[in-house]
Amino acid sequence: MQRSSTFVKIPQERIGALIGPEGQVKATIEKKLSVELEVESETGGITITLLPTASDPTVLFRAKEIVIAIGRGFSPERAFRLLHDDESFLEIIDLREIVGRSQSDIKRLKGRVIGKGGKTRGLIEELTEVGLSVYGHTISIIGNTDQAEAAKEAVRMLIRGSQHSTVYRFLHRKRREFKKKKMELWETKPPS
Repeated sequence: MQRSSTFVKIPQERIGALIGPEGQVKATIEKKLSVELEVESETGGITITLLPTASDPTVLFRAKEIVIAIGRGFSPERAFRLLHDDESFLEIIDLREIVGRSQSDIKRLKGRVIGKGGKTRGLIEELTEVGLSVYGHTISIIGNTDQAEAAKEAVRMLIRGSQHSTVYRFLHRKRREFKKKKMELWETKPPS
């Protein structure tokens, strides 16, 4: 019987983070998702194969998402949010699609998203409850649909040149909307 597998490539310098100390990160992904990771350290190629013990074939895609998240600069602990939270997913914004291959433009946009001393990135993460990674030519987001959409819009605003104060106001407004939505859900829940 043919086993399902998928292939993904991550930056070579992120292979160590994927494997982890004494292979712990790789082992955790393999055990939790019933997959096998075959790592080609020289190329950054990762083959993810579904084990026969896997009860759900969609875990192959979840494993791929976690591997890509680590490859895009997330620490394994932060990437594991994808493992524990069924509603979270990974969203990647490729800055090359916006400004081409100009390294100076990519660096400038990354700087706007990070902000002075990491303030802007920190605020986006705090107010939308997402994980945000600025790595290489990408900005990656881990969160649920509403969270990721708000964070992505904040990043887009910064990329388009909006003032940081405008983006902060947008984020604070989104935060209030999230809280209100949570309260409404809580209030409409039938007593158990």
